[in-house]
Amino acid sequence: MDLTINDNIKAILHRIEKACQANGREPQEVKLLLATKTVTSDRIKVALKAGQTLIAENKVQELKDKYEDLKEIPHHNHFIGHLQTNKIKEILKYNVSCVHSIDRFDLAQKLHQRLTTENKTIDILIQVNTSYEESKYGAAPDLVIDLVRQIAPLKSLRIKGLMTIGLLSAETEQVRKCFRLLKHIQQQIIMLNIPNVEMQELSMGMSGDLEIAIAEGATIVRVGTAIFGQRNTPDSYYWNENLI
Repeated sequence: MDLTINDNIKAILHRIEKACQANGREPQEVKLLLATKTVTSDRIKVALKAGQTLIAENKVQELKDKYEDLKEIPHHNHFIGHLQTNKIKEILKYNVSCVHSIDRFDLAQKLHQRLTTENKTIDILIQVNTSYEESKYGAAPDLVIDLVRQIAPLKSLRIKGLMTIGLLSAETEQVRKCFRLLKHIQQQIIMLNIPNVEMQELSMGMSGDLEIAIAEGATIVRVGTAIFGQRNTPDSYYWNENLI
């Protein structure tokens, strides 16, 4: 028998708590972000009514399709997918409060221009390709600091930290290397004390590897399938550059 969404949420919160305890961290240091790609509005509402407040979409069309259904229930929308510059206007229309996937300066620049026009600001995370896979989006690890320096003067963008997808693999230590690399880059940036840059958030870890991510310093874990069940499309459909 399938567990209910409520039961699944409790199970994930328990996993987060156990992982924090095992690594000398407080559970409140780690936020649960519901990855709601392909999940219907009705099922998302169940999670929101259970007390969850952070949801994230990968595709602008899904954000748009569900917006009216969900807007009456208090929550925050994050965007975690690859963002094309021609979709910037739309994500702002649908009250996205944080974009996890800023990985190039021209995207940041165009987002800043639009925000300035609308007299708005937004939180962003810099996406890093810690697995060095050609199929993944994200800035190359050795270019991240330069990218942060470039983006930092754009006052409408509040840099809050870093995001990575990491290696989608059963090889625990290979996955751990990705998360450890993101933490290392975060520490390097903190030491540089760049104006208008905060490095408080590390968005990393999903349903299958959130314990490893928490052990390596995650402050946001993105969980979908472990709460809402398996999707009809594999993760590669969302993360593979050639298929998005």
